[in-house]
Amino acid sequence: MTDAANTFLTPERARVLNGLGVLAISAVLVFAFFDQFVGGDLPCPLCILQRVGFVGVGFGLALNLRFGPRPSHYGVAILSAVAGGDISVRQTLLHIVPGTGTYGEAFFGLHFYTWGVVLSCLIVVGCALLLLFDRQFEPSDSPPRAFGAFAFGAFGLVALLTLANGVSTVLECGGGLCPDNPTHYLLLQDAPPAP
Repeated sequence: MTDAANTFLTPERARVLNGLGVLAISAVLVFAFFDQFVGGDLPCPLCILQRVGFVGVGFGLALNLRFGPRPSHYGVAILSAVAGGDISVRQTLLHIVPGTGTYGEAFFGLHFYTWGVVLSCLIVVGCALLLLFDRQFEPSDSPPRAFGAFAFGAFGLVALLTLANGVSTVLECGGGLCPDNPTHYLLLQDAPPAP
C-alpha cells in the first residue's frame, strides 16, 4: 500500500468508520425488531443466532470505538460475521429445497436469512479492507480523546439492542428450547386457570 493511501486512515477516521459500522449493525437489528413487533414475524432459533452474529460484529466494532482500532477487534467482528453468515447459509439452504417453503416475509425480493448471507460477506470484506491500513494502529503522541458523543451514542445503541434481543429471546423461548416455528411469546401466554 502506498504511503498516501496508508495515511488516509488515521485512528480518528478509523473510529468514525467503526462508528458508522456500529450504526449500520444497529439499523439491521432495529429493522429485525420492527419486523418482529410491527410485522408480527417472530424470529426462529436460527434467526436468533444470526442476530447474535450481528451483535458480535457490533461488539467488535464498538471495541474499536472505545479503545481505539486494533486488529483483534476487527478479528472479533470478522469471526462473528463468519459465524452469523454460516448460520444464514444453513437457513438459506434449508429453504431452497423444493416444497419446504420459506420463513418470514421477503424484503426487496430476499428473505432475512438470505440478506444475512449478503451482509455477513460485506462485513468480512469491509473489515479485511480496513485491516490493510496500518496507520490506524500506530500509537498516538497525543493523549487519547475522551469518549465522544457520537462514539458513546453508537456504543450505547448497540448495548441497548443487545439487551433487547436477550429479553425478547427469553420472552419468546422461556427457559427451554425455542420453538422451530414460533407463533407467540411463551412467557407472555396467559397462565392456565387454577383447578
